[in-house]
This record gives sequence, C-alpha cells and structure tokens, in this order.
Amino acid sequence: MDRIDDVHVSEPGLVVLDITARDEETAEAVMSRLDELWATSGVGLMRRVAGVPGVRARLYADIRRPGSPGPV
Repeated sequence: MDRIDDVHVSEPGLVVLDITARDEETAEAVMSRLDELWATSGVGLMRRVAGVPGVRARLYADIRRPGSPGPV
C-alpha cells in the first residue's frame, strides 16, 4: 500500500482503513457497508500481490459524517 499522507489523518475522526479479504466480492461488500455508516472514499481499487493470498484495498473515512443511504 502507498504511504499514508498526513492530510488523511489531519483531524480527529479521519481514518485510513486497509482492508484485506479473500476475494473482490468480499472486499467490495465491506467497503460498501462502511460507506453506509460513514462518509468514505467509496469502493476503491483492489490489488493482488503475487504470492500473498487475498485482495487488498484502502478506504479513507470521516467517521464524523454520516454515510450514503443504503440501497432501497
């Protein structure tokens, strides 16, 4: 993963979450659910690392702000 920039955690309530899941569908489900709870960067780019199981993704969130409404 890329280095975490100071701006991403410059205030209380800002977080950077690194997610590792077995597959893309699971990672996407987690990021979508977090987007319903908090204001996030949304479902992001997922990466596979050769020789390492699973997929990895990074999500930026502001837990002070509510997220997007879930599907109706």
